[in-house]
Amino acid sequence: MSDVASREYDLTPSEPRALDMPSPASVADYVALLKPRVMSLVIFTALVGLVRAPGEVHPVIAFTALLCIAIGAGASGALNMWWDADIDAVMTRTLRRPIPAGRVTPGEALAFGMTLSVGSVIVLGLLVNMVAAALLAFTIFFYVVIYTMWLKRWTPQNIVIGGAAGAFPPMVGWAAASGGIGLESLLLFLIIFFWTPPHFWALALYKSGDYARAGVPMLPVVAGPSETRRQILLYTLLLVPLAMSPFFLGMAGLAYGVVSGVTGALMLLLAVQVYRRREGAPAEIAARRLFGFSILYLFLLFAVLLIEAVAPAGFGL
Repeated sequence: MSDVASREYDLTPSEPRALDMPSPASVADYVALLKPRVMSLVIFTALVGLVRAPGEVHPVIAFTALLCIAIGAGASGALNMWWDADIDAVMTRTLRRPIPAGRVTPGEALAFGMTLSVGSVIVLGLLVNMVAAALLAFTIFFYVVIYTMWLKRWTPQNIVIGGAAGAFPPMVGWAAASGGIGLESLLLFLIIFFWTPPHFWALALYKSGDYARAGVPMLPVVAGPSETRRQILLYTLLLVPLAMSPFFLGMAGLAYGVVSGVTGALMLLLAVQVYRRREGAPAEIAARRLFGFSILYLFLLFAVLLIEAVAPAGFGL
């Protein structure tokens, strides 16, 4: 933990992980611990994996699977906030989170996250299938232990390797419906995996001061903004054709081919602007635009895949 974090949060390294006395937390505070924005993306991508898997799944089983995946994702968020309470306290975008703001104690967040983690995996295994449960358990472990506890504070490649945690939900959804892992689910994993670095590094470019104060070795802090811009462009060059591959491999229809091509071109254009605009307000605006559009880009890709799966006749498939 950085010296700045120790001074401003006024906690020893062991204290954020101790079980404290109960606090007057509200329901909204516990909802915030679940990271609902992240959870919504997890549910959406898992739904796409579930719907596009071969065979049919009973609606009750599908609902149960998505609920367990959502709870598992929320549990990961709570455990992430428990461990990262010290650095959250010194970053402007996270200092109002429930733990650093003093509304939820670290012990409560730990108990909450562990309960939801274990419960979601057990219910998914008992009511859906063990393959999906094992993937969910590994996803939670990867995000909390591999990414949060290790990679995030150790290497500037934290987002690259740790991005796998956010890429697993479509595979969990696919496994819930089919009991296995298919090529298409692997492609969905890879799309999210390669989307993650340009998405988060764009944010890190204009929030690098936050990460520097917190002692988090994000790429702009360690390697500088120029190298970060180069890496954003390189990953985007890999991402765009990869995102179009379901169409070229015959796994998606014409609508997906058009949307992935047009939005991919826009994504690449914004990455080029980030690479070229390196100083002052234009540089920050370019980074903010790429960060914002990248969310829309991923949403549109998965939305078209979902629509093609549930209404194929409307797309001439």
